Amino acid sequence: MRLALAQLNLHVGAIDANADKVVAAARRARDELNCSLVLFPELTLSGYPPEDLLLHRGMRHRIAEALTRVTEAVSGITLMLGYPEYAGEHLYNAASLFRDGARIAHYRKHSLPNYAVFDEKRYFAPGVEVTLADLEGKAFGLTICEDLWDEAPSRQLAAAGADAILCINGSPYRIHKQRTRETVLRERARAAGVPVVYVNMVGGQDELVFDGGSFVMDGAGEVRFRAPPFVEDIFAVELATSAAAVQVAAGSVAAEQRLEHSVYEALILGTRDYVNKNGFPGVVLGLSGGIDSALTLAIAVDALGADRVHAVMMPSRFTSDMSLADAAEQAERLGVRYDVLSIESMFKATLNVLGDLFAGLPADTTEENIQSRCRGVLLMAISNKLGSMLLTTGNKSEMAVGYATLYGDMAGGFAPLKDCSKTLVYRLARYRNERGAVIPQRVIERPPSAELAPDQKDTDSLPPYDILDPILEAFIERDYTVEQIVELGFDRATVGRILRQVQRNEYKRRQAPPGVRVSSRAFGRDWRYPITSGYAGSQDVQG
Repeated sequence: MRLALAQLNLHVGAIDANADKVVAAARRARDELNCSLVLFPELTLSGYPPEDLLLHRGMRHRIAEALTRVTEAVSGITLMLGYPEYAGEHLYNAASLFRDGARIAHYRKHSLPNYAVFDEKRYFAPGVEVTLADLEGKAFGLTICEDLWDEAPSRQLAAAGADAILCINGSPYRIHKQRTRETVLRERARAAGVPVVYVNMVGGQDELVFDGGSFVMDGAGEVRFRAPPFVEDIFAVELATSAAAVQVAAGSVAAEQRLEHSVYEALILGTRDYVNKNGFPGVVLGLSGGIDSALTLAIAVDALGADRVHAVMMPSRFTSDMSLADAAEQAERLGVRYDVLSIESMFKATLNVLGDLFAGLPADTTEENIQSRCRGVLLMAISNKLGSMLLTTGNKSEMAVGYATLYGDMAGGFAPLKDCSKTLVYRLARYRNERGAVIPQRVIERPPSAELAPDQKDTDSLPPYDILDPILEAFIERDYTVEQIVELGFDRATVGRILRQVQRNEYKRRQAPPGVRVSSRAFGRDWRYPITSGYAGSQDVQG
């Protein structure tokens, strides 16, 4: 038996386009790959996650039309297809097996995830029936994503006599997620004693990136096939069916990517799909000569091509000659359009307008923020006039503690580095230069600075990043208390100060653009702290 894994890049809400992809992929699996079965990802027709689009009155009709069109257009091969099922007053996350226009098996997802970035209980009712399908004389159990993260569905299938388990997925990327998937499914395969076929989607959807990594495991939990991550394609796998069991023939097993490689690919894919699926001709960004904008520029070019990227240097009286030279050098190396627009006249004009109001008051962060907002005005004007989307360049460390300016460097449509700590930004910059030296080495080596005041360094306002970032990770991603973080070896006063900064800057993060999620908890979908909270003044945070 030969089956195909359709690791597709789908578009949420683009039901007709998704249906077209299904038809093309099924025909290719049948005609070119000689497969008798093709598996498509979770909620293929609607895209994943469709969120409140599921509640739109026209969705039911459009899904029904697409299902009819797909099943009538494809023959000679069995499809396992995911879609939202509207059944009376209930809505299900469903999958069906179709062949030659007929539905031969049907399944409704049992386990509905409702944590982190998932909120399926908001939309779907859980299924309860176990589904086995007879394919070439063998019983194949149908499951959808979270079903195999729970023990019960696979145990029920094994008890019902399943010879193999098919699982379609919409599993988003985060660091080391592929290891976690395979660890969990290895337990399920071994417990059931049967092979598991796992297909995952690929592509970017708002903050989420789906990395593919589809695989097939034998009953002993050994990976016999693994698709390359971040690649849209259709992959054929051989199963040998006998009276005794279903066996998995050895296939290609894509190597696991190192951390920096996988994160960088996620950032490229997330940026490319956000720009392209939202119909932007290209992007513009401020290039400061610092590490964050340097890495963002490299990502943008790798995602879209140099001809769709516009870099703008906006020097002030505090911008160093080093920054000017390094920004120009990187723009030249990458071959992007590069303009230099001084903000000095805007800055002076703004100070003059405010002069009487601010008379007698000392200069402080207000004047620093005015510079950042002057830059934001210019970049948004370019975005409006030329139609390019503005990429912001801030990182997770800065967003955590509020080291960013509302309506200044936070202005924009998408933030590729939003979930990357400053420490990770440096690692990614070094990795990108291994692929080709596009970031000047001095940018990586020099102390980071916002250059909004004379001789300014980030460490004037923040602890060193090798101290800051582990504290932020412990609090944001692990929910550690002050005491637990102190037990890791950090100074109590420093920990308390950082956590207070995190909590009082939630109002800024609520106004930040979306960005690619790569960690176990990113600001956005899976970070829902209140803006107004008395908890920030508790003894626990005060230390």
